[in-house]
Amino acid sequence: DEYYATELLLDEGRCVGLTAIEMRSGQMCRFDARAVIIAGGGAGRMFPFTTNGAVKTGDGMALAYRAGVPLKDMEFVQYHPTGLPSTGTLLTEACRGEGGVLLNRNGRRFLQDYGMGPETPLGHPVFKTMELGPRDRVSQAFWHEQKKGNAVPTPWGDAMLLDMRHLGEKTINERLPLVRDMCISYMGVDPVSDPVPVRPVAHYMMGGIHTDIKAATLLPGLYAAGECACVSINGANRLGSNSLTELLVFGRRAALSAMEYLQSGARAAGEAALAAGAAAAQARIRELMQRSGGTETVAGLRKEMMHTMEENAGIYRSGEGLAAACAKLAELRRRYGGIELHDKTNVYNTDLLQALELASMLDCAEAVTQSALARKESRGAHQRLDYVERDDQRYLKHSLAHYRGDDAPRVDYLDVVITRSQPGVRDYSGGHE
Repeated sequence: DEYYATELLLDEGRCVGLTAIEMRSGQMCRFDARAVIIAGGGAGRMFPFTTNGAVKTGDGMALAYRAGVPLKDMEFVQYHPTGLPSTGTLLTEACRGEGGVLLNRNGRRFLQDYGMGPETPLGHPVFKTMELGPRDRVSQAFWHEQKKGNAVPTPWGDAMLLDMRHLGEKTINERLPLVRDMCISYMGVDPVSDPVPVRPVAHYMMGGIHTDIKAATLLPGLYAAGECACVSINGANRLGSNSLTELLVFGRRAALSAMEYLQSGARAAGEAALAAGAAAAQARIRELMQRSGGTETVAGLRKEMMHTMEENAGIYRSGEGLAAACAKLAELRRRYGGIELHDKTNVYNTDLLQALELASMLDCAEAVTQSALARKESRGAHQRLDYVERDDQRYLKHSLAHYRGDDAPRVDYLDVVITRSQPGVRDYSGGHE
C-alpha cells in the first residue's frame, strides 16, 4: 500500500482524519480518525546538497502548518560537513575518528585557522576537536575557505578534501569498508589512493511542528514525532544521535498521548464535516490535474528554490540575502499557480506527486527564511553575518511561524523554559578548563 497524504480533516477545531491519494489507483481516499500522528520526517530536499532521501520534502510539516499549527524554530538547519558533492551522501564522522584529515586545495589542514585546535601531524589527530569539531563549526570553516578561494573545484561545485590515504588499505577495508564503496561508486575516487572531495550538506532540521512534551500539537487530536516535530530537545544545534530520542521517546509518547486522548472521550466527527473536507481536498487535486496552458514546470521552480535556499539560507545568512530569499520564494509560490502537469493519468502519477511535494517544500522554505530574517542574532546553526553575537535578552525564545495562505507567514515567539542547565558560551579552542 502506498498513499500520499494531502490534507488534514478538521471539525470544530479538532483533527478528525485526513485525505490521501492511493498511488496505485490515483483515487482520493478519506481516513476518518479521532487522533492522527504525523511522523513524516524533515524537509532537507529544499536544499540542493543534502543527506536526506528523496521523500524528505516536508510534507508532514506542511500538513500541520496549513491546518493552523505553527512551525517552531525552522531557522535552525544543521549542516553535516562531509557529504559527497555528487549525491549528498554522508561520510560518517568515523572517517575522521579513524584519523582522516580535512585539507584545502593547498594541502593545508585549514581547521587550525578557525579556532578548532593546534596543528597536529598528519594521521595523528591527538587533539580531536580539530577534525572532530562540532558540525556547524567545521561547515562554517568550509564556507570561509571557499570565500578565500581555497576550495577544490568539482563538476558539482566547490569542495574540500578528506584525506585518509595514510590510514592504509588494511585499516580502511576493516574499519571503513562502506565508506570506500560509496566513494568509488558515487565519486569514482578510491580513498586508499586519493583524497575524497567532500562538502557541507544540509542534514537535519531542528525545527518542525510545534509540540509539547507529550508530542501533542495545538490542534486537539493531532500529534507529531521525529524530525518533523519540534519539542524541542535539540535547541538551536542538535547533538549527534539526539534524533534517536526524538524517534524512540517521543514516538512512544505520541502513541500514548493519542491513546489517552481517545480514552478521554474524544468523539468522532460528523459525516457532513468529513464529506465536505474530503470534497474540498479532492477539488484542489482535480484543479491541479486538469490545469492547462501553464508555462511553469515543477523541475524549474524546484531548481530555483534550491538555489535560493543554498545561496541565502545556508551555512551563513544576512538580512539582505534573507530578504531576497523571502521575496524569491513568494514569487515562486505565485508562479506555482502556472504549473501544468504533463501526466494526466491516475496510476502512479509521479508528476502530481512531485508537484505536491514542491508545494510542501515552498511552505517550509518560507517558514525557514522568514524565521531566519526575524531572528537578528547568531545562535547555533543560525549564523548571521550582520548579527554575529548571540542576543539572549531578545532572542532566548522559540520562533513560531504561522501559515497565512498566499501571504508570508507571521513569526512570533515563545519563551524558552530553562530549568537546570543555563545557556553558556561554547569554547573549542582547547584553552578552557
